[in-house]
Amino acid sequence: MPTYDLIVRGGTIVDGTGTPRFVGDVAVKDGLIAAVGTVRGDAADEIDASGKIVAPGWVDIHTHYDGQATWDAEMAPSSWHGVTTVVMGNCGVGFAPAAPDRHQWLIELMEGVEDIPGTALAEGMKWDWETFPQYLDALERMPRSVDVATHVPHGAVRAYVLGDREKPGAVPTADDIAKMAAIVEDGVRAGALGFSTSRTVLHRSIDGEVVPGTTATKEELIEIGRAMGRAGHGVFEMASDMRREWDEFGWMGALSRETGLPCTYAALQSIAKEMPLDEQIAAMRAENDNGANIVAQIALRGNGIVMAWQGTVHPFRLKPSYMAIADLPWEEQKARLLDPGFKARLLAEESDFSEVNQDIIGLIMVVCGGWTMQFEMDDDFDYEPQADASLALRAAARGVTPDEYAYDLLCANDGKGFIYLPLLNYADGNLDFLEALQNSDDCVNSLSDGGAHCGTICDAASPTFMLQHWVRDRKRGGRISLESAVKRQCRDTAQLYGLDDRGLVAPGYLADLNVIDFDAIKLGKPWLAFDLPAGGKRLLQKADGYICTIKSGVVTFRDGTWTKATPGGLIRGPQQAAMLEAAE
Repeated sequence: MPTYDLIVRGGTIVDGTGTPRFVGDVAVKDGLIAAVGTVRGDAADEIDASGKIVAPGWVDIHTHYDGQATWDAEMAPSSWHGVTTVVMGNCGVGFAPAAPDRHQWLIELMEGVEDIPGTALAEGMKWDWETFPQYLDALERMPRSVDVATHVPHGAVRAYVLGDREKPGAVPTADDIAKMAAIVEDGVRAGALGFSTSRTVLHRSIDGEVVPGTTATKEELIEIGRAMGRAGHGVFEMASDMRREWDEFGWMGALSRETGLPCTYAALQSIAKEMPLDEQIAAMRAENDNGANIVAQIALRGNGIVMAWQGTVHPFRLKPSYMAIADLPWEEQKARLLDPGFKARLLAEESDFSEVNQDIIGLIMVVCGGWTMQFEMDDDFDYEPQADASLALRAAARGVTPDEYAYDLLCANDGKGFIYLPLLNYADGNLDFLEALQNSDDCVNSLSDGGAHCGTICDAASPTFMLQHWVRDRKRGGRISLESAVKRQCRDTAQLYGLDDRGLVAPGYLADLNVIDFDAIKLGKPWLAFDLPAGGKRLLQKADGYICTIKSGVVTFRDGTWTKATPGGLIRGPQQAAMLEAAE
């Protein structure tokens, strides 16, 4: 019998600790890393990693695969980008607990907040659960290419307890709060890794109503946090507008000190946040200096929109001529859009805001008129674009108006052109502000939103972007080391959620690995697919450079192609490495 199941030979190992890389072998047996260094013996399978990087599988802690994970074993697009562990149920949205009469309500909440087609969710999910523990059981029945873990989502909990009383501004009674806390405690004891909520006006149901957590009091949130404390583990995750009167950092700090549990929040430059990002970071650090454990989740590029005719947003979506054809089949739409007479009529029109919710007119005005912040996504697109790449300046150089340039761009490639609009994290026209945060232990790389915003972004590619842009190619400002990047996307994210069995290339840890041709790593061009249930659309993006992705010792992807292997499962609660002391 072979000594090992798999040996990855001669790779340059970046082990996730942040220490310098080294050349060596990685041996795998029974799903675990058995040896690292010079490995003697044979194996049932060997991978020649000479000249390649060998790193842990990426641990992505901010995704929204809550519905997709119940029907999709491949778990794309995150799995295409070297991710071997996802944590979902973020931002207070999810599908458990779920009373039978609230299924559609939960779908519409998810569709509005995360832009996941409701028709796909309605067709794809079987709803063979009601309680949160039953949802975990349903997740556990299906093998996948990656491991999945989840939060208990605030929106579902509130809907379950309040029923028809759950409206914006609803004030739960003390008994309601006790029931919500009990649900969260049961969910965490059953295996949830935490609880999530959202308190931002940018998150709305499909009907335009703010999500349940937006109007929750700190007393409600603290009682729910205490429930996790009673269960003995869990992360309190939140997206918030950071209004000063809410004192978010004050109550998060108090809760963290009382329970000993971490709180984490989406840290962004955002038009919706009252507190600027530097003030958020300062307030977090003041609490941490006083014994709290608050961690900022940061995105590594501008959080924005990839616009296309077939996407959910583009600069002309409120032009009367476009609205008149918006519901036609794509081939009929395309014929109109490519007609010069139709183009002339549309460009002469003003956008019609009369039917638009007043709270989002400002956002749509940016989309429709912010030509200096919209950029052409060409083949070698730089996600940190300079001003001279804007549609405004490119149109001027060509001697046409920006709207005409944008129209022609969207019509390129048979109507499949793309425009990039960074709404958040790009206030300065660069990403310099992220350099220091990527070297801070109170921040983790996150906010990929994998599985969400199907018609507008594909930030599930964030780990690939990190390698390509921040480690290798960045031309403006500083870069980060490969060792630091791997640590931040593997060990740091895993440890925040108590997943101490992964994120390192060391004996006793899960054999979750990526073999990477670092020189070849590159984001592919995005495209729109209609492959969700009920023909639902999603924006997808692949990558070059991943030679192999290995989950629990099994090769799941070779050269970007799924092997159909499904070694991934459900994570229930914190995890420990099999040989933690020896590995450390």
